[in-house]
Amino acid sequence: MHARWLALLLPLLLTLPACGEAKSTYSAETAAQPAGRVIKVADGDTVTILSADTQKQRIRLAEIDTPERGQPWGNNAKRALSSMVYGRNISLKVLDIDRYGRVVATVYVDGLDVNAELVRQGHAWVYRQYLKRPELIQIEDDARANHRGLWALPESERMPPWQWRKLKREQHKQ
Repeated sequence: MHARWLALLLPLLLTLPACGEAKSTYSAETAAQPAGRVIKVADGDTVTILSADTQKQRIRLAEIDTPERGQPWGNNAKRALSSMVYGRNISLKVLDIDRYGRVVATVYVDGLDVNAELVRQGHAWVYRQYLKRPELIQIEDDARANHRGLWALPESERMPPWQWRKLKREQHKQ
């Protein structure tokens, strides 16, 4: 199945800028390609689509990270993503394929940059480790300053998901 998806995505991957050529902004009109209909929302930053040729593929939203299931605000982030994309046709600006075989992309629905919208509403952190669009930091700063979404939680409940996952792994080892 991965070979089939790679064949479908290869034309998109070839349009990506080479290392050192990263662009600071992405436009749904110029970069995103129709991908399919969202049939499942796993959490606040992962969906499954059904393509026109009835293939399923998991999509990981690029450059953001949302609270995990069991973490404060995790269910809210999932509901927010679901309300934006579930049952709808999406377009993708593919950035990568991760080690789990998921397509990592900026997701668009009706021209809306879903990744940035989740940050704007306060449902996601900007994942600085994988950041390609610095403007997302300003969007996060605005959400934080205006106490939107998870930024309204007490500070003790606002642990970035990558730290939360690391803590859970360490606790599991013990």
